[in-house]
Amino acid sequence: MKPEHAVPAARLHERKLVIFDVDGTLYDQSQLRRAMAVRLLSHVALTGNISTLRALKAYRHTREIAADAEQPDFENEAIAAAAHAGKMSEDQAREIVVEWMHRRPLPLLARCRYAGVAELFADLRKRGTLIGILSDHPAEAKIAAMGLEADAIAFAGGDGVPLQKPDPGGLQHLMEKTDALPEETVLVGDRQDRDGEAGRRAGIDVLIRSDKRTGPDTFQSFASLLKLWGKPE
Repeated sequence: MKPEHAVPAARLHERKLVIFDVDGTLYDQSQLRRAMAVRLLSHVALTGNISTLRALKAYRHTREIAADAEQPDFENEAIAAAAHAGKMSEDQAREIVVEWMHRRPLPLLARCRYAGVAELFADLRKRGTLIGILSDHPAEAKIAAMGLEADAIAFAGGDGVPLQKPDPGGLQHLMEKTDALPEETVLVGDRQDRDGEAGRRAGIDVLIRSDKRTGPDTFQSFASLLKLWGKPE
């Protein structure tokens, strides 16, 4: 084990609450998107209709812009953009988003889950550490599909979380729900511009999962953290 992994691993010790981002943090988002792209292109080939593809692209793009601007009512704006791009009603656009972004990916999530995630969750549970989930999208079904459990789950646009990250409101909401102080909390995410910035604003420690280790806040794999962290007593 390389010594530089010691810093991220040590920062998980003696925490009351560990909050995890979902997409790109707990599972390989690129792998999932490739699999879903095959299914979506097959759908286009079978139907000869590209409106679903256009609607989903507009939805994702608008959500990303809204996060940068820390814009309220981002979901309705994204649905409106999807409806316009796909030349459909907003109800139709909302159904497409639910089907292609929330429902259809579920059977694929377990195989896309990063190695070591389930073991880390189990170790945290044995140590008495609370597990929180903060996602940009509804996450309960995703967490269950990956075979994971959490003590508190929140998502942008849900109860108590009006804005997307990097707004720190979601982190503060989870700390309030679990009665955890900032110094007792750490956020594990995959984006410095979203997770890292949200954590800094909330006054909590942050660990970033990254394919390349770029500093003391980053780690490359959950398996490496587990090896150094050791087994709970």
